[in-house]
Amino acid sequence: MTLPGPNLDDRRFQGLVDEAKRLVQQRCPEWTDHNVSDPGVTLIEAFATMVDQLLYRLNRVPDKNYLAFLDLIGVRLFPPTAARTEVTFWLSAPQPEPVVIAAGTEVATTRTEQEEAIVFTTAQELVVVPCTLDRMVVWPLGGEVADRTEELDLGRDVPCFSPACTPGDCLYLGLSRPVPGGVLVLRLDCAVEGVGVDPRRPPLLWEAWDGDSWEPCEVEADGTGGFNKAGDLVLHLPRRHAASVTAGRSAGWVRCRLLRAAAGQPAYVVSPTIRRATAFSIGGTVEAAHAEPVTEEVLGTSDGLPGQSFPLERAPVVLGEEPFTVEVAEGTRWVAWTRVDDFAHSGPADRHFTLDPHAGRVDFGPAVRRPDGSVALFGAIPPERAAVRVRGYLTGGGRRGNVSAGALRILRSSLPYVARVGNRRAALGGVDGETVDNARLRGPMTLRTLHRAVVPHDYEQLAREVAPDAARVCCVPAGEAGAGGAAAPGEEGVVRLLVVPAGRADAQGRIRFEELIPPENTLAMIASYLDERRLLGTRLVVEPPFYRGVTVVARVQAARGEATEVLRDEALAALYGYFNPLTGGPEGQGWPFGRPVHAGEVFAVLQRVPGVDLVEDVRLFPADPVTGERAEAASRIDLDRHALVFSYEHQLRVRGA
Repeated sequence: MTLPGPNLDDRRFQGLVDEAKRLVQQRCPEWTDHNVSDPGVTLIEAFATMVDQLLYRLNRVPDKNYLAFLDLIGVRLFPPTAARTEVTFWLSAPQPEPVVIAAGTEVATTRTEQEEAIVFTTAQELVVVPCTLDRMVVWPLGGEVADRTEELDLGRDVPCFSPACTPGDCLYLGLSRPVPGGVLVLRLDCAVEGVGVDPRRPPLLWEAWDGDSWEPCEVEADGTGGFNKAGDLVLHLPRRHAASVTAGRSAGWVRCRLLRAAAGQPAYVVSPTIRRATAFSIGGTVEAAHAEPVTEEVLGTSDGLPGQSFPLERAPVVLGEEPFTVEVAEGTRWVAWTRVDDFAHSGPADRHFTLDPHAGRVDFGPAVRRPDGSVALFGAIPPERAAVRVRGYLTGGGRRGNVSAGALRILRSSLPYVARVGNRRAALGGVDGETVDNARLRGPMTLRTLHRAVVPHDYEQLAREVAPDAARVCCVPAGEAGAGGAAAPGEEGVVRLLVVPAGRADAQGRIRFEELIPPENTLAMIASYLDERRLLGTRLVVEPPFYRGVTVVARVQAARGEATEVLRDEALAALYGYFNPLTGGPEGQGWPFGRPVHAGEVFAVLQRVPGVDLVEDVRLFPADPVTGERAEAASRIDLDRHALVFSYEHQLRVRGA
């Protein structure tokens, strides 16, 4: 329990008035009119009001001292974090030359009468690379690779897969050059030959080579209906799309892989064919953050004294990949100073400064008087009358930036050949700045860890400090990473920190698998912060957890009078909500790491849905959330201690009464 704060004076307004009236009776017995209408009583009440305010301020002194102690142990308010999303720039038409979209390009939401526009800034430069289709290769599973480019040039119908349409057959398309982060349009002329498949959901997976492995591509639109008619297929390629060699040809390869049809999904009986094919780039995707850039801001002029502070014009500061740099004018040149966390190890010649991102304040080193009377400088002092400026920084952040998909549609500056802009996914990761009340609670935990990571809880606490936008953080020692509790060879002394970002569910509770993978810069920031605070000899690995996909196939009977479609949506929402890595589980705080999934839990979840009369059958299928492939049905799905459950395409049949 927390220690109770002392009440230095418990008197209040009415007690002060009553005490004054008692003194009046003792000192001035001739004053007998103590009614509220008496002018003397009015003066007493005015005096009591002012004294009551003074006592209130007096009792706030312990709180002020507590905050001063927090400041002494180095507790600072966390600044807000900026929401991030991927923004796609669409060209007006394919261009023969690369189109460059510079880093720092601003896009925003639509401004209304009630709300200001929310501005996002691109983090890297985007180059939309033009391309053409050079090669077409068919590679059946277990068969020989065949180059069908010449047949395609002659206008012949080329089968995409083997005659048996075996899952694993691949169709390779070679681009003239890689298109990293690009939007690729495949214009295909297909005959109606893909018999048996549902054109709305064909069992196909598009992938692109990123230099190390085949990464899935997001399909924006499939106008071919699974290779069943002429149309455009729009793909979003990964940002690391790279050239590779297939069938003896080097190209920027993408491929279409035939998957095993899921339960209830029709499969190909006859292979589809392609008669003509072309490819071109029509846009590109780049990451953007909820922040606005500020460049070359002059903070002021140095007075030549230690302990100087300069406020920034715009706060808070969003820390990005570029370091926050302060420059001081020395003669005719600007000299860059280095940012440090504190001045404990700074000497008189070290050009150091500290930054309070939440308050937007730059501080230079102080001077401390020692017990022997000498003065020690912690950090150099900017020369007198020297100008101080910031090279550039980002400002913004907060929950306001968690905009929905499609909200970023305004391009704040005109760009050649760019027709429109948009975000395909909702922005995530925006967190408001820390409150003083939360800092009070964090103070004792800071004393406990002393900014050092020793036990697993220390790693988790320090990771939350540097990445408050992470939804869950779990530290798993190597000895607990696998079954049996024994560390694998070479894993001795390894600590795994599992990070789960804050994903956003749709109306039915589904979360996109891509939203559960933390950004690489977040993982790098946590790893760098903890690397300075870990024990010597400990090797730290910061990574996302392993997600075990689970598909529930169930059949329930509705109570009399219940609408089956409405009940089906409610039951699916209950399944997605319970088997959820962020908000699911028995306690509603996210599925516990390593907790197995039992079919009995599915019975309990469905039976609690209002309107369900009977749960007739439940089956569990382990699923791969990337490829969509499923294993055999099981009554129990075990998870490793570093794994979380992920709901993948639950199927529910509701039978009316």
